[in-house]
Parts: sequence; C-alpha cells; structure tokens
Amino acid sequence: MKQMSETSSRNAHLRQAATLLAAGDHRGAHASCLAALHNGESQAQALFLLALIAADHRNPTKALELTDRALETEQDHMGARAQRARALLALHRHDEARAEAEAAAASDPEDGHVLDTLGVVLSRTGAYQAAAALFRRATARRPDQADWQYNLGAALQFTGELDDARQAYLAALKTRPDHHRALSSLVSLSRQTEADNQIAALEALFDDADPDPARQQHLGHALAKSFEDIGDHPAALSWLVRAKAGRRRTSAYGIDRDRALFAAAAETAKPAMAGYDDPSPLFIVGLPRTGTTLLDRVLSSHPDIVSAGELGDFALLVKRMAGTPSPLVLDVETFQAADRLDFAALGRAYVERCRAAVEDGAGLTAARVIDKMPLNVLNVGLIHRALPNARILCLRRHPVDSALSNYRQLFATDFPYYDYAFDLADAGRYYALFDRLVAHWREALPADRFAEVAYEDMVEDLEGQTRRLLGFIGLPFDPACLAFHENRAAVSTASSVQVRSPLYSTSIGRWKRYGDGLRPLLDALSAEGVVVPD
Repeated sequence: MKQMSETSSRNAHLRQAATLLAAGDHRGAHASCLAALHNGESQAQALFLLALIAADHRNPTKALELTDRALETEQDHMGARAQRARALLALHRHDEARAEAEAAAASDPEDGHVLDTLGVVLSRTGAYQAAAALFRRATARRPDQADWQYNLGAALQFTGELDDARQAYLAALKTRPDHHRALSSLVSLSRQTEADNQIAALEALFDDADPDPARQQHLGHALAKSFEDIGDHPAALSWLVRAKAGRRRTSAYGIDRDRALFAAAAETAKPAMAGYDDPSPLFIVGLPRTGTTLLDRVLSSHPDIVSAGELGDFALLVKRMAGTPSPLVLDVETFQAADRLDFAALGRAYVERCRAAVEDGAGLTAARVIDKMPLNVLNVGLIHRALPNARILCLRRHPVDSALSNYRQLFATDFPYYDYAFDLADAGRYYALFDRLVAHWREALPADRFAEVAYEDMVEDLEGQTRRLLGFIGLPFDPACLAFHENRAAVSTASSVQVRSPLYSTSIGRWKRYGDGLRPLLDALSAEGVVVPD
C-alpha cells in the first residue's frame, strides 16, 4: 500500500495537468506540468502534455520541440509520436508527417486518442484508407467518442463508403445530438426531401449570435442545402446569408487584397528556360466548385493517369525557397521574390513530392500525375518555368454559376484564400480577377502547355472533350474515362458524393433559380466588365 501511495503521489501533478487540460484550463495545466517536472514525475508525459498545450495555442514549432524532447526521454511514448506527426502536419511538412504517422501506426498503438490523432494526420496527407482503418479501431474502443465517429465518417465519405459513413455520422449524433459537423455531413450525403430532412434539428441548433462562426456556417449551409433540395431557393439563399454573417463580420477581407495578389501572380509569367524536364505533372486549376473534381475523375480513370488530389506542395515549395517572412503561403511578397528561385530544383522537388503523395505508391509508375489544387491558377506562371513540359488544364464555367458555387460552398474557416466567398458581390469581383488572369495565361503560355475547358462542354459532350484533352496531354483515348463514376479512388473535396454518380446537367444555369436575390452578384460582375451569357 505504501508503494502504491508513493506512486500516486509522484504522479499527482501530471494527473492534475491532464484534468485541467481536458477542461480547457491551459494556464493551470501548464503550471501543473512544470510542477511535475520539478518534482521528478514522468518527464516524457509532462513534455507531451506541454506539447498539447502548444498545439492548442497554434504553436506547432514549440509542439514539435516538446515532442522531440519527450521522445528523447521515452522513445516509445505513443502520445508524443502522434503529436509529433500532428505538429509536422501543422508546419506543412506533409511527407514527414505522413511517414511519422505510418511508423507510429505500425507499432500497433492501443490508445484511442493516439489512433484518432494518427488517423487525422493520415487523412490530411491523403492516406484515406489507412486513416479509416485507424478510426475504426479507435471507435471500436470508445463508440461514445463523437469526434472519432465523425472523423471515421469523413474518411469513409472520401473513400466512397457512403453507407458506412452515414452510420458513423449517426453514431456521432447518438452521443452528441448537437454535433454540427456530423449533422451537416449527414445532410451532404443525400438529397433532402419534404418528408425526410434534418431541417428541424438544424434550425433548433442555429443561433444568429453564435460566437463560433464554424458552427454557424456548418448549420446554416446545411439548412441552405436542405431548402435548395426541396426547391425553396429564396429560403436557401437567406440561410446562406445568415450562415456567413458571423464570419463576414470578423473577417478583415477586402477585394483589394486579392487585386494585388492576382497582379503579382501575373508578373511571374516569363519564358521557361531552366526548369525540370519531366512531362508527368498534370495540373487542373480553376475556381473551386466549378467542375475541377469532375475533370480530375474523368482523366484519372485513364490507366496511365493517377490523381494526387489537391496538393498545396507547389506553393509551399515556392514559399520555402523564396524565404519570405510573411505568414501566408500565397502573397505578393513571395511572388515578387520568385525570380531568384532555382526553377530546376523547384520542379524536381515538386515532382518527387507529388508522386509520393499518391496513396499505394501508384504515383511512382503513372505516366501522368494530377494535382487538382484550384488555387494553382495563381501559380501557372511559376509552374511553367519550373516544369516546362507540364500540362495545365483550366476549368471554366458560366460566370454567375461559378461565383454562386463559390458562395454556396462551406470553405474551411481558418483558410484565408477563400474569404471572398462570404459576400455575393465579392464573389463576383473575385470571378472577374480570375477571368482576367486566365486570359493573361492564355496569351503568355504556349498553347501546347495551357488549355481551357468549359464545364458546360464537358456535360454536353463528355467523350469529345475527353478525347481533346487526352490529345493535349499526349495520351490515347480510353473508354474507362467515360465511366468516371466507377472510379474507386478516394475523393476529399466537396464533390465526394456527386462524382460517384453518372454525369448530370442540373447544376447548369442553377443561378437562374435564385431570382433577384443574386442582384449584388450580377451588379458586381457588370461593374467589372464581365459579360454574363444568358
């Protein structure tokens, strides 16, 4: 009994730190961790808890330092290994994060928190199948953990296991009926009807004064989708406005920020002279929610093409090689510093990371590897200089449908590059910037390296457009491309449900259903000189 009492006493500060951390008392937890270190309690555990505090305060550099110190003391501390992977992910060191998570998972951890954290890292680095397996193990141990169930559902949705995803979301809601992400995701899985919908539950949870803009957006966007599904477009638009109100108030966004960014991007277009000679990269760029995922699925159904998904690697490499101190990856300062880059080294590093990003190693043997990050439309000039043999496809769509699709989309609330989507007029102004930049790329790049494709043309003549684009890429036509909805590869974008169905045309001309509610958008497009076709 005396030995047990001494052991309990030795760990008292660590137990207190864990309790305080779970309650959100970071100051108290920090003090208890320092007391634990002073009193000779487990150094690795104390450093691990301090790393959690640093991560919660969005200081991944400190979190990484603390996990490394914890692992020097106790190399098999699985919590520290999981948090090390998490910190690497937050630092945009995705290859290292994935390698660390895979190595930790191979050690067969038993703790549910560790399994969930490793699953999140693997999911965010594109290893969705492996992530789902870890989430399954975590939820099997603790079915009452709503966040773990939600993470499982999201991974299963990405891999196309939609029925199982639905069950995971329902399991999350069984434990926490107010889990806004699970409820929003459940609505996204299927068309809502008058007889079968979640409108009452969503309306009961929505608060116009909600201090959490993420929760407000998830609930409001789900309500907008629900009313759109049942044909009440004015109500849908009203809910979108309410959903975005809180985030719009707190955002410091102004269109002039993007005007400067687009102007700086345009200045990077110069002849490709010393890049990396590799024809495998295939970039799909454009505005989000305008058909980029459809094009990705069509082309990656070809046996010689594989998709790496939406990668941020090219922009990250430019940022690191430019060495600019600004906190944003895409910014005027970095574009202005890009002339001094070693473009051959940039291209080589990108190809290595792009091929490695493809799950199951398929990227190592494919003739073409797709990167469908829409924001790479800003990097087109630099891409051509670093990879002069890469092909770049730009997806176009009707101006109002494009801007409306962006406004309708629920983007990550901590991702500033889509802040224009909080306001209809800003969405129109942003489209105009995009339209002018694409015209600039069209003139500046060789026609055999940069090509455009209209979403409407894809829908009207899928085979004809596919043949044209494969010819541009340099590959023969394959009928598998026309059965893109049978492609079993994971999809992590907002189109993860739609692209698993055959092609449909109901989204063309969607904007006409909203009537006068779109007047701010139409006026903004007109003021920018954008011609709106009927």
